Amino acid sequence: MSTPPFLTLPGCARAERVVTGRGEFAALRAEPAGPVRGSALLVPGFTGSKEDFIALLEPLAAAGYRVTAVDQRGQYQTGGPDDPAAYGVGALGADVRALTEALAADGGPVHLLGHSFGGQVVREAVLAAAAEGPLPWRSLTLMSTGPGAIDPAEAARTKLLLDALQMMELEQIWQVMQQLEAESGQPRPSLEPAVAEFLHRRWLANVPRALSVTGGHLVAAPDRVAELAAATAGLPLLVLSGVRDYAWPVPEQTAMAERLGARRVVIADAGHSPNAEQPAATAETLAAFWA
Repeated sequence: MSTPPFLTLPGCARAERVVTGRGEFAALRAEPAGPVRGSALLVPGFTGSKEDFIALLEPLAAAGYRVTAVDQRGQYQTGGPDDPAAYGVGALGADVRALTEALAADGGPVHLLGHSFGGQVVREAVLAAAAEGPLPWRSLTLMSTGPGAIDPAEAARTKLLLDALQMMELEQIWQVMQQLEAESGQPRPSLEPAVAEFLHRRWLANVPRALSVTGGHLVAAPDRVAELAAATAGLPLLVLSGVRDYAWPVPEQTAMAERLGARRVVIADAGHSPNAEQPAATAETLAAFWA
């Protein structure tokens, strides 16, 4: 899961709920102090939330962009039903399209970004929109995501979680994860108490059914890159990642960019979450691409 470096919102941002034709979504929204150059919708990954993008809000707003980061259905403060149909990538993609429509009403076409699992959700949104007519987005960024299923080692860990969700409560799973991490022998990053408490609270706020369905997708996701390439002809594309990634190997992401004909950027000293690990460089890359 992504770990935000801090939780205090910058002065340019606020927490609110975005009302759409498919319900309300919890969001963090940042507004430029001066002229608006464009709008962007940021979609988080598996076990993530809008706070994964908190460090991008101020620099992107300073570059002139109105930015909205959301919790997907079933995540943290958005919530959702105990119905597996609500969490398939097609349904979540429909949520992204509804959010896009709501944001476009405030300021024209939207730059779309999906991180990790969120990248495969926005892919579904684009494919569905392309089947109906012109795309409503100004650009598409796939951040730390891949063409299909996650790396086998990460898939094995995800399958353990899927098994645990059938037998254990989220608090029990959290305690097991903390114990396994402590016993791994790997160095653990030192977290501010508020951030550590947030990660725990966010985990407990997930809808278990959402975790089961979205985790199941990650371990068996189909490769739809060829379809996406055909659907996005003429749309500016960016594939962005860190120099290392446990979910999809970086060379696999580079190959995906080549297949898409997309611009490719690798953020130095970053792993699976350049948005949280190297936010200044990531924001600079995004603002340059959007411009």
